[in-house]
Amino acid sequence: MWIFYNPSPSGSRVGDCAIRAVSKALGVTWEEAYLLIVAKGFALHDVPSSNAVWGDVLREHGFKRLVIPNTCPTCYTVKDFCKDHDNGVFVVGTSGHVVTVINGDYYDTWDSGNEIPIYYWRR
Repeated sequence: MWIFYNPSPSGSRVGDCAIRAVSKALGVTWEEAYLLIVAKGFALHDVPSSNAVWGDVLREHGFKRLVIPNTCPTCYTVKDFCKDHDNGVFVVGTSGHVVTVINGDYYDTWDSGNEIPIYYWRR
């Protein structure tokens, strides 16, 4: 089930999906997630939106990255992922988006349930 989630102090709904996802997954504020990601980007000499940057933040907080099986690369959606992963905290990456799944629900500013996941992080 999709649950609206937007911790952005400005109410922004675009361009900060990695910050929102890290915020929800780690249980920290948007500002705290932003600072973690920006500091990691600075240390890695990379932009904050880079998968490597926010992924490293998750790794440092006990998450492990896994790949979605390639059995049906265009038919398996975030909604399907939620049905298959109804227990735990996950950060799911699609081709251009990131969303947090907790106990089978996905948290986002829009209903991203039809997006196609490529990989995910699990703690």
